[in-house]
Amino acid sequence: MPVIIGMDSHKRSATIEVITELGDVVTVEKFGTDQSGYGEMLSFGRRFPERTWAVEGCNGVGRHVAHRLVHDGETVLDVPAKLSAQVRVFATGNGRKTEPVDSHSVALVALRTSNLVRVRADPELVVMGMLVDRRDELGRARTQAVNRLHRLLLELFAGGAKKFLPAAQACALVATIKPRDIVGKTRRRLAVDLITELEIIDKKIKVADKDLRELVMARGCTSLDGIGPSGAAWLLADVGDIHRFGNRDRFASWNGTAPLDASSGEQQRYRLSRAGNRRINRTLHIMGVVQLRNPTAGRVYFDSKKAAGKTSMEAMRALKRRLSNVVYARMLADQKRGEAAGPGGHSGTTLQSSVTGLPPDTGPSDKPNPNLPPASLPPPRPPLGIKGSLLVGKGTTFQLPYPAPASG
Repeated sequence: MPVIIGMDSHKRSATIEVITELGDVVTVEKFGTDQSGYGEMLSFGRRFPERTWAVEGCNGVGRHVAHRLVHDGETVLDVPAKLSAQVRVFATGNGRKTEPVDSHSVALVALRTSNLVRVRADPELVVMGMLVDRRDELGRARTQAVNRLHRLLLELFAGGAKKFLPAAQACALVATIKPRDIVGKTRRRLAVDLITELEIIDKKIKVADKDLRELVMARGCTSLDGIGPSGAAWLLADVGDIHRFGNRDRFASWNGTAPLDASSGEQQRYRLSRAGNRRINRTLHIMGVVQLRNPTAGRVYFDSKKAAGKTSMEAMRALKRRLSNVVYARMLADQKRGEAAGPGGHSGTTLQSSVTGLPPDTGPSDKPNPNLPPASLPPPRPPLGIKGSLLVGKGTTFQLPYPAPASG
């Protein structure tokens, strides 16, 4: 009999509940997540021949267990924490949160929801995700170091320093002053320490950008205007299998660029969505900003929205919604081209990969999602032997490829 194994995972423990396809609870068990505990849990789960694991938060605390299960050939579904929380709230127990209750909620979501994402651990995408996370951390660390340095320079020099100050220029600036009082000497010493820290961070950022560029370019050769190595890596690592989105509206809803319908009666209005994947939303925002700085169709589209009476923010939201369609269409086209090439082929390149390549009748981009029919979980796809793509960089062409699904 087919069963669902719902899991509430933590760093050092995991509670699982096994339920049948009718929702009957078979058993509840708790295991450790160390090597011996994980082995016992896997052996226990394999007592049920037809099983599907459902893990909450496979992009968070549940990732380490989910990837280990996938590596061992298990079928794992990613259950969003919001869905399991909704089930828990409407269940008996007044929304009380315990490990058995959480695992039961996760199992019920997996049983009743048909469009959950199946976890696929592509080693290249895992590496890419780790590197892009590291690059993001370095960027935040650099911003903090620069802010602290500007505060000290404002106290050392009248008027402070310019906004965008490279480490070399900061070093030359500090070398021109020799304070004689103890307060000034301390400020200068701290400024020198921050400049040294900034130089180290800049070197690490260059190495991280180089690694990401090589990984992205190795997976294909298609470009879009406004997406660099970090943005491309974010798209690859977070999107994964583009076929899990039934259409471009679902993709826009996932990345938070689709407005939410807030109509009431005869009043038709929409509001900004704060939900969705914020990293991808940020990538699309940066893509839009880059296109607005250059004479592109994105700039023309933005200006047309402004001429129609929209504010700058509203026009930017509409542009991001359109760019979401561009990214979705490019990744889907690359995948189809990869399937046509067959094993051993390649996706090739294109010179018509920016927003200008889209026909003007792609549909209104400032409307929310329509009432979409429920999507079913796509069946596992065999490895394609190709890695399709998508990517962008100003002055440089990278490839943001479509990842080949992992087998098993």
